Amino acid sequence: MASWDRKREFVALDLGTANVVAYLGGQGIIYNEPSTMAYDVHTNTVIASGESAYEMIGKTNDDIRMVVPLVDGVIADLDAAKDLIKIIFSRIKLSDILKNALVVLACPSGVTELERSALKQVVSDMGAKNVLVEEEVKLSAIGAGINIAIASGHLVVDIGGGTTDIAIISAGDIVISRSIKVAGNHFDEEIRKYIRAEYNVLIGIKTAEKIKIEIGALTKIDNGRTFRAFGRDVISGLPREVVISPDEVKNALLAPFSKITDLIVEVMENTPAELAGDIIRNGITICGGGALIRGIDTYFESIFQLKVTKAQDPLLTVIEGTKEYEKQAEKWLEVVEMRDSREYNIK
Repeated sequence: MASWDRKREFVALDLGTANVVAYLGGQGIIYNEPSTMAYDVHTNTVIASGESAYEMIGKTNDDIRMVVPLVDGVIADLDAAKDLIKIIFSRIKLSDILKNALVVLACPSGVTELERSALKQVVSDMGAKNVLVEEEVKLSAIGAGINIAIASGHLVVDIGGGTTDIAIISAGDIVISRSIKVAGNHFDEEIRKYIRAEYNVLIGIKTAEKIKIEIGALTKIDNGRTFRAFGRDVISGLPREVVISPDEVKNALLAPFSKITDLIVEVMENTPAELAGDIIRNGITICGGGALIRGIDTYFESIFQLKVTKAQDPLLTVIEGTKEYEKQAEKWLEVVEMRDSREYNIK
């Protein structure tokens, strides 16, 4: 049986489509940067990662290949995902402590068992003996303050960068879940499409993201604030400026959010009756970066007539959830040992 002692370390890694966050017990968050990498095309070596690579988006030449390892909640480039994990661990000098550490890897629900095993193997190859892989939506629920251990249904909507995961959680685990590839990156693309259709101006993906962050809303905003965006005129090919209002951004966001709403309805329709009663009492909890869009709680409340709660820090709910695993590390070490034993016996 595993035993936990003060000499052991706790490491948590949130592998998100948009950002990767690393947490080290006793120190806090030690890495929080975009999930972006730049490769030399000729040597296939990493020349930049994280924030420095993100700043290169849309500004590179043909000798540089930009890669995002996780796209739409699945691993699009497994080798890049492995490189990213290695870079993070080497940058924060974790390789020396991994042997005695409990490592929790948070992955999108769309990641397959094969991909989970591959990521787990990367961390194991770096010296970690105790690796636990968990779904982000489950950790988000814990990080949002929900006591998932009790037999009471909670509806969690985790709007990330690549996917929106919707789950009913009760008695310690996920009862029913659905995932849709409509989330932060998709919102950015819808804003780009809207501006191209309305103004014949093509803007970059980073500009669209800034528009979403600064004036994105699902309800009417009366502060009169606008956003001055620069792009390329599709007809003339020349640089051009356009001024975008919050109402225009709202119009661009309503279509993708209607798809999320439809999926929430589908989850509710497949929820057992007793748990459905719990949802009426507990309401809906929203987390992930998408929860930061203004008026999102009012939007969902008006549709479902339920209480909607936004997580206190939506971007970090996954990492906050892993801290509960740190508190019960001895228990989870035993879980890891049992899982590894089953896998070994199967093999």
